[in-house]
Amino acid sequence: MADAQAGSDRYRQGMLTRRRVLGDSHVDRAQAAATAFDRPFQDLITEAAWGTVWSRPTWTLRERSMVTIALLAALGQDEEVAMHVRATVNTGATREDIREALLHVAIYAGVPAANHAIKIAKRVFEEMDAAGTAKDETGR
Repeated sequence: MADAQAGSDRYRQGMLTRRRVLGDSHVDRAQAAATAFDRPFQDLITEAAWGTVWSRPTWTLRERSMVTIALLAALGQDEEVAMHVRATVNTGATREDIREALLHVAIYAGVPAANHAIKIAKRVFEEMDAAGTAKDETGR
């Protein structure tokens, strides 16, 4: 971790938010896998994405989760879509929320993008159900 960023309030907040959304095991794996080459990137996303954008008080984590999944689906970022669908267990976004977000993707970004993201979400939900990590529509 870069010394300057490790000491910043924004970095510390970013790490707290990142862990809250993605879970400790995911963040621990990402941190352990970081090398000298990509550590600056890990520091950047922790401070900028998680410490600045995801930590803003205006939207809930649920709302940010829905928007993030829609944007990632529109951009065709399959691995990121899957990661953020898994994170819904921590953000409170329900399957109905994700379905609605992906319906918006179909209209505003294209049916193929939404269709592909729906397939990814279904696969991730099946994996979560099998592992017993999914929550129902009420968040329980």
